[in-house]
Amino acid sequence: MKITQAEFVISAVKPHQYPEDALPEIALAGRSNVGKSSLINKMIQRKNLARASQQPGKTQQLNYYRINDMVYFVDFPGYGYAKVSKTQRAAFGQMIETYLQNREPLKRLLLIIDIRHAPSKDDQMMYHWLKHYEIPVCIVVTKADKIPRSKWAKHVKMAKETLEADPSDPVVMFSSETGIGRDELWEVILASIESPAEASEPAEPLSELSAE
Repeated sequence: MKITQAEFVISAVKPHQYPEDALPEIALAGRSNVGKSSLINKMIQRKNLARASQQPGKTQQLNYYRINDMVYFVDFPGYGYAKVSKTQRAAFGQMIETYLQNREPLKRLLLIIDIRHAPSKDDQMMYHWLKHYEIPVCIVVTKADKIPRSKWAKHVKMAKETLEADPSDPVVMFSSETGIGRDELWEVILASIESPAEASEPAEPLSELSAE
């Protein structure tokens, strides 16, 4: 995938702040420090367009990046940071639920998992919530460069089993350092932007997720 244009557009909290040009959107979710910003930068071949939050627990915005005037990456704040209040968790969960349940341009969510660790309870909650609402998901097992190649299959299997992953969901192993998985992930994204997300019946709220 050749990137000719990539730009940060807006940090949105409420629906009225979302872009209105109807481009398809690919959302990214994962724990704090899982490497979402690094993944975005590798995908668009820029070093510092996406930047990690310097204040864990404070960032509660959806960061929009427009790529090649054909798709948005929507970067969620990281979850799993322990030192946040119930009020912060509730606000974070409500913002994410509002987006996921109502955002028509959303085509797929990339759930980012650190290959070195089993998915957390928050990762499991997010995955099961997405499956309940029939929102297309791709599991991205990142930081592949941090463990020996001989252990890749074992760790990917651990991630899939812990999440109780649907066999039909694509799983991409990724490294922001080496570029492993970049082309494969772009293939998933490009195939997704023609497939609309769907909604279902209410699931358990996401208010227990901890904001980054």
